[in-house]
Formats: sequence, structure tokens, C-alpha cells
Amino acid sequence: MSAAISPFDALAERYAVRLSALDPIEATNAGAPGNDDALTDYSPEGAQARADLARDTLRELDGLSAPQDPVDRVTAASLRERLGVQLDLHAAGRSVGALDVIASPLQDIRDVFDLMAAGTPAADELLLTRLGAVPGAVDSAIEGLRARVAGLSGDQPWPFPALQVREVTAQARAAGDLVSANLSRLSAPVPDGMADSVRQAFARYAGVLHDEIAPLAVGFDEPGGLGVGREAYPLHSRAFLGTTIDVDETYAWGQELLAGIVAQQAEIVADLYPELTGDGAVGEALRRLDSEERYTLRGTDALRTWMQEKSDAAVSALTGTHFDIPEDLTRLACRIAPSASGGIYYTAPSADLIRPGTMWWSVPKGQDTFHTWQETTTVYHEGVPGHHLQIGQAVVSPRLNRWRKLFSFTSGHGEGWALYAERLMADLGFLDDPGERMGMLDSQRLRAARVVLDIGVHCGLEAPTEVGGGAWNYDKAWTFLTSHCAMDREVLRFELHRYLGWPGQAPSYSIGQRVWESTRDAYLAAHTNATVREFHTEALALGGLGLDTLTAALS
Repeated sequence: MSAAISPFDALAERYAVRLSALDPIEATNAGAPGNDDALTDYSPEGAQARADLARDTLRELDGLSAPQDPVDRVTAASLRERLGVQLDLHAAGRSVGALDVIASPLQDIRDVFDLMAAGTPAADELLLTRLGAVPGAVDSAIEGLRARVAGLSGDQPWPFPALQVREVTAQARAAGDLVSANLSRLSAPVPDGMADSVRQAFARYAGVLHDEIAPLAVGFDEPGGLGVGREAYPLHSRAFLGTTIDVDETYAWGQELLAGIVAQQAEIVADLYPELTGDGAVGEALRRLDSEERYTLRGTDALRTWMQEKSDAAVSALTGTHFDIPEDLTRLACRIAPSASGGIYYTAPSADLIRPGTMWWSVPKGQDTFHTWQETTTVYHEGVPGHHLQIGQAVVSPRLNRWRKLFSFTSGHGEGWALYAERLMADLGFLDDPGERMGMLDSQRLRAARVVLDIGVHCGLEAPTEVGGGAWNYDKAWTFLTSHCAMDREVLRFELHRYLGWPGQAPSYSIGQRVWESTRDAYLAAHTNATVREFHTEALALGGLGLDTLTAALS
């Protein structure tokens, strides 16, 4: 007979099950089976239902006795923090009408099909049923846009930036072909008119953006056209971090962090190309690295093979030495994503482990050359010891309830850990090649630059002197970003547009890394006989958390 489940685990389990039904796309992304034939309702009614669920769950939580078990204490604190910020966003009118180039309803509906299996009767039936739900989901997203329009004259207006409207309109016009391309994976007959129905739905969405939203959109020189504003920014930031930052202190810290990384890069230039000196040495070294054949891959097949081999080697080398890696996590799939948006991302294994953890590379159209000096650190970020170890370990943990296993991811915790893992791999000797170490620093430099750019732009702070000081504008943001990152310019353009439309997310990497490092140092100081490996084991066993909950749990 199984042990009795605690009231806190039972509440979290009920919340996870009910959330899966109300947000099937999030359930699929998280790896929770059972709702893969449906899509999320993005209308005001759908958002209200999810808010009601959060409110009801917190009410039930308030009715429970104080938790006595450490696991229950973390569950209670995490539920209270995550659901609380969700309700604050809803109260601020930010739960409907989201529109940005990376994480809004259009991308949610388009990309969820990448995670679905096909080719068997059961899988084909699920995929066909979900494809049939696309028109309704798209129409619910249109309702969300119109609700946001209705709120423009209210107490908490949320304007549409013209840049995001233009870019998402282009994405919507292409989304129908991307989604209906999944029909080619089916072994079952395709119902007549299904592909046309999917294409027409996304065309309808694009038409609403063009005809109804674009005339109301604001340009860079208007309030809300470039940044979300200092008043709204803390809420967005807290949603990604699970903590509240001092905006001015963090902005200054970001600039100091950036300067320190640039200095470290200058030291490596001396190892790579001793003849390079002066202010332009780092930039010239990065350009030379791109021209070196030993660091060059051509074609997506070569990229995918290299990703898989590099990931497999990391898992083999780290297992039982620096980390306790469960057997179930020794398989990581590396794939090229169909969306071609320019992002690199990780998706967790499903709860039943039928779907493996996967590293996706969304290669922009026209890009055919890739540089391993720059991307070795990315494999560690997305794979092991980064996201795959962190998120996958929560999925396979017998100690965690379903919500903590699958749904409690916070960007500051998750992305902060992955950036921490990059630096850790350098410290462990896996990035001793000077080119690959330069790539790790380039990754760290990008994330530090994003702290400065994101907070500065969205909060209206004074721009650094290197771009002329004064108020931030699009050109200063582009100059600042391109001067601090060696990524492909097409990818960087997408990155900048992502930051402008997704306030608070971009700094969560470096801010999270900062908290992970300080939490580790405090833990080791308090536990004088503990090892770093033991800290990692205990910290990762907690699952996804907000940063305040993390530090409290380990203090």
C-alpha cells in the first residue's frame, strides 16, 4: 500500500491537472500528457478561467495547516509565489492580448506541433484532432487582441509596439504553411480541407493585425513603443525571476559585469592571436575565429551531428564525477527546429519519458555556416549540465509532485542555472581550448549586455556613454548589442526584437546566475564539509522555483 500523499502535494497535483486542461499547450510543453488533442483558449474568458483556478488554489492553500515537512514548505512557498505573480499580471490586464516575436499565442499555437509524434494510429489521431482545433485557438487569440484594444483607454493601457505588430504579422502569414506541414508526417489520410483551414486561420490572424491593430500601434518615439515603462517593468521582471530587483542597482551591476567580461576576453586574445592589441583586438579576434576551418560547420546535418556528439560526450564525462546524473537522463535528442526563427532552446522530457529531452536549433533561412568555437558553450547551456540536467532531474524525481516536476519553471532559476553551468564547465576544464573559452565569454557577455539593454530601454534609464548617453532609442540598442556580441547579424536582429517585446526575460539569465553563485557560496560557507557536487545535488532536487524560494530553501 502506497504512503499517504501530503495535503500540499495533493493540492499541487490537483492544480497541475486542472491547469493542464485549461492550458493544453503549456501542458504539452511541460511534458504532461492527457490534453495533447486540444489547444489553449487565449480569449478573455480563457484567461479568467486560469486566474480563477490560481485564486481558488491559493484559497485552498491558505486553509491548510502550516507545513512541517521541508518538501511541503517549498511546495507551499512556490505555489504562493508563482500563482501570486500570475494574479498580479491578470489584475494589471497583461494576461490577454500578448503580442511579441517569441512568446505570444501565435508562436504557442505554431510551435506546439513540433513536439508531437506522428506515424502511428494513436499519434496521428491526436495530431489531426489538434490541427482541427487551430482555427478556434487562433480566433480566441484574436479575441485577446481585441480585448487589449478595448483596454487602451483604461487605467492600465498596454499599447501595441509597431515593431512587434509588423514582425508577428509576417510570422502569422508564414505560420499556416509551417503548421500544416505536419500533415506530411502522418500515415493516416488527411481530411479534405484541413490544410486550407489551418492556413486560413493564420491568414485571418494576420489580417486582424494588419487591419485593426497596426493602425493603433505606437512607434519608437511614443510611450510604449520602445520600452514597457518603469512603472510596469517590475511586475514583468518579477514574473521571470521570482524576486524583486533594485532596477538602478542592477543596471549599474550589469555595466560592471560587462566590463569585467570584456577584460577577460582581452586576456584570451593574447593566447589566440598575440599580434592583436588595442581597443579593437577582441572584435578582430572574434572575426578571425569565424574564418577558422577548425571551428566551422557547414549545413544543418553537420550541425545536428556535432550537437549530438558534443552532448553525448558531456553526459559521459560528467556522470558520476561532477554530477549525479540519473540513467533516464543520459539520452538527449538534438534536432533542427522547423520554425526557423533563430532561437536555440530546450524542451523537457515528458512525464512518462516517452518523449526525450530535446535541444532544438531553429536555424534562420539562409544560414548554412556555424561556428563551434561559439556554440560549444550553448550545448552545455541547453544540455548537460544545463537545462537537460536541471529540468530533466525534476521530471524523474520521485520526491516532487507533478506541479513541481513540470510546471514551476522560472526563467531566473532555469536560465540562471544554465548560464551558471556554462561558466562551471569552463572552471571544470571543458572549455580550455582558447576559442571555445572565448565563445563561453561571448555568451556571458551577451547576457550581461542584455541586463543593461533590457533594463535601460524598458525603464528609460540613461544609455551608456559608449552609444552616446542620453535616452535609449532603437539605433543605440542595435549598436550596443552588435558591439558586444559576435552572433550572426540576422540572429541578433531577432534577439533585439525579442528583448523589446518581452520585458524582464533577457536579464533573467545573468541575474539568475548571480543568485545561483551567491547561494552556492553561502551554502558552502554554512556547510563547511559539503562539496560543490553535494550542493548541486541538493539544489537541483528542489525542481523549478522562484529565486527567493530557492535561496530560502537552501539557507
